[in-house]
Amino acid sequence: MTETIQRTSRLAAFIDAMIDIGQTGQIFGSHGIGKTATFFSHIAEAYPDTVLVFVPAANLTPDDLLINAPVREDGELVLRQLVMSQLRPGKKFVLLIDDSLQAGETIQSQLMQIACNWTLGEYDLRELGCVGVFLTDNESLAETSARRSDLAILDRMVTVRITANDTAWRTKLAARHRDWDLRSFFGVWNSLGPQLRESLSPRTMEHILANAREGFPLRWALPLVNGERLRLEEARGKKTINRTTEILDRLAAALGVRNPTTVPDPVRQVLRAALRNRWSVLLQGPPGCGKTELVRETIRAELGRDPLYFSLPVTNVEDLCAPLPTADGTLENLMARPFTGRDPKAIVWDEYNRPKDKAAFARLMEITQEWSLAGQPIENLRAQVAIQNPPYHLGRKLLVSRNNIAQATRFTVSLVVEPGDIPANEWLIGKYGGVAETVLEWWKHDIDDEGREWITKRTIERLVKLHERGLPLELATIYLGDGEYAPVSLTALIDRLANRQVTGLGELARQVDRWEERLRAESTSAEGGNDGDIVHQVLANAELSQLRRHRKVVTRLVALLPPKLRATYLVGVAEDRQRFWVDVFRKMPR
Repeated sequence: MTETIQRTSRLAAFIDAMIDIGQTGQIFGSHGIGKTATFFSHIAEAYPDTVLVFVPAANLTPDDLLINAPVREDGELVLRQLVMSQLRPGKKFVLLIDDSLQAGETIQSQLMQIACNWTLGEYDLRELGCVGVFLTDNESLAETSARRSDLAILDRMVTVRITANDTAWRTKLAARHRDWDLRSFFGVWNSLGPQLRESLSPRTMEHILANAREGFPLRWALPLVNGERLRLEEARGKKTINRTTEILDRLAAALGVRNPTTVPDPVRQVLRAALRNRWSVLLQGPPGCGKTELVRETIRAELGRDPLYFSLPVTNVEDLCAPLPTADGTLENLMARPFTGRDPKAIVWDEYNRPKDKAAFARLMEITQEWSLAGQPIENLRAQVAIQNPPYHLGRKLLVSRNNIAQATRFTVSLVVEPGDIPANEWLIGKYGGVAETVLEWWKHDIDDEGREWITKRTIERLVKLHERGLPLELATIYLGDGEYAPVSLTALIDRLANRQVTGLGELARQVDRWEERLRAESTSAEGGNDGDIVHQVLANAELSQLRRHRKVVTRLVALLPPKLRATYLVGVAEDRQRFWVDVFRKMPR
């Protein structure tokens, strides 16, 4: 039992020793193994009269820690050094500088002064109440751009390298999921080789448990690194074996849950779970498919208010928080007004991988992981949703930034969104009526899969608008340069809009008697025929609003389809669509 679920940890013992002897502790370890979480839990449990001052170094700007500012003393203005207010909490504190190697060059000297001397500018941290100083990071150059190599600095610190086995992550997860016996779950992890265990970090194992709780595919817990889902691969000789599916299925079996391929209406299900469980989630999908609108609409419906919305290409650090000198001689980081107050909040980080600058993107690492901003918790923050495009789409590179594994594992769910996962069709029909129905029928029936990728929901809206103004439809498609537009033929769409004879649910309804006769003629075959296949495809592709509008027609025709076709209408669909079909089958003539 002690091998499976740890009761103590090597890291906790190291923290105690460094506080006891008054030495700076430097801790290296890979991402997601519970370094920061151990500090938060252990300091609170072992030192109840001491607070943990958490400083995410990757987020710091030069003026965050220390600044010279004019202050009025005895009626005169004098220049004083002001220190970050968190470093003057009024009681004993342990200072944790997280991601210390990711700090910018300008502030590395400040951090080193703290690490070496426990001072900052003119301030002695011991006099302010500091009883321990620690720096944490991952040495991998894949996650950092620097190494600490100055012997004069290294000689001032006690350094330890730790692995996932040196933190109490198993104990914490077991306590959080008391209704599950996690020994077999941890046993699967223990059975893997070192490379696979590093890929499947404790943080990712926590995400797997969260997804299993909601009945989601476990692969959604694996991070998206530069747009690609992390694969659990193992080298065997000269071959590389992808063991992702096998390992996730074993973890599901250890928990006694299913590992489904997908779930109906995945985007809304993930957003609702995020609001229930206080998750950060990442949605990646092609441009123009309606991701952002669906996110805002769903959050508004669930939370009763609009989310806080930030578009990263135009977001500055100062839009989030900024240091301000105060009368008591400290620097107070003020959060932007939208983050304050006790009302429930959800944040949307749109165009997440297109940040305006590195400083703004660095701030997000703290918010998405610690749910705080400049060390201050964001009150009643219920969910965070990051939305981004993939690096490549339709063979073309998109101008998005790269991320690393530490950034990618911040999200409990990383969902790759397909256009079919966004119910934008109903919105288009509701807003534009019959013309939108016609364009959607063309999109579903008359072009192939590649054509549907070129014709986004945003493009469909433009097609409707241009048709209504009598403009050439080609202008609505994506312009590729040099007089070239998206390679999709619009001939069939022009035919449909010119009211030529086509087959959609509206046409079936207008000629229901004729189609009923044709289906009866095929009823002698259990497999059905061509006419049955046409009707089946029309019903399967119709939007719910269209099915409801033609409910009587649908009930008449579906009764004449082979049972095996009818059964498909209940598989893998959203609850409201499933309820519609159950009601239709109940009223179907016997």
